[in-house]
Amino acid sequence: MPRLFKRVTIAGVGLIGGSLALAARAAGLIGEVVGLGRGEDNLCTAQQRGIVDRYSHDPLDAARDADLLLVAVPVGAIADVVRACASALRPGAVVSDVGSVKEVVLRDVEAQLPAGLSFVGAHPIAGIEESGAAHAAADLFRGSRCILTPGRRAGADAVAKVRALWEGVGMRVDQMDAARHDDVLACVSHLPHALAFSAVNALLDADATFADFAGPSFRDLTRVAASSTEMWCDIFLANAAHVDRAITTFVAALEQLRHAIVRGDAAQIKERLERAQAARRQWSAARP
Repeated sequence: MPRLFKRVTIAGVGLIGGSLALAARAAGLIGEVVGLGRGEDNLCTAQQRGIVDRYSHDPLDAARDADLLLVAVPVGAIADVVRACASALRPGAVVSDVGSVKEVVLRDVEAQLPAGLSFVGAHPIAGIEESGAAHAAADLFRGSRCILTPGRRAGADAVAKVRALWEGVGMRVDQMDAARHDDVLACVSHLPHALAFSAVNALLDADATFADFAGPSFRDLTRVAASSTEMWCDIFLANAAHVDRAITTFVAALEQLRHAIVRGDAAQIKERLERAQAARRQWSAARP
């Protein structure tokens, strides 16, 4: 596959940005990579691991003559990073992100994006609970899905390049509008994280010593509660309306089960469990 971008600036060289750089370099999709960030130790780690060629704390220096700006920072900071870097980018450059929320990002970025630049929102649905360049891995994305949410001013060539970038590192790429993306992710990602954090808090409220007896089910349920609290606070606030609907739907489903348990309604309990079991097994069979 031919090289897609000669110089890439990655703002936020963490798990996702760092993993993309490693994978795209290995596939020959990108040339020079410049890191932009605040944490000296993390940026040093990125350079030592070959994720970036060099790094800077200055947005204009880091973004100078880049033909791709990839913004991998908390969603509330994406528009500010784009604003700080935009004037230094190469004419016709592509701006993209990896955020888990799209409506607010698309609105804020396009409101101040200079003429001649295309914004192509992207969300690679992959990751682990760890963060930082030290945990970046070239195979993080292989076999997972990526959703593109191009802006209204995104040219067809820009969209094609961003699609090719994610496909080139092993992802299956879908495209949808930002509102649909945020509704989907509220149910399949944001809600599970809310449940994980809440399950831990519920245990602490009951009796913290219960954790001594937690088995695989509790550990699996709460694994992502070890994720970045800064990032998830940002996501919940940025996607508040969609997350609210997802939590409301979940609470209604949980209430149905609770009422059946209180009534001693074995038939209703079994119906609810078997409905979920059948769906889960079907999903597992479809995606080993």
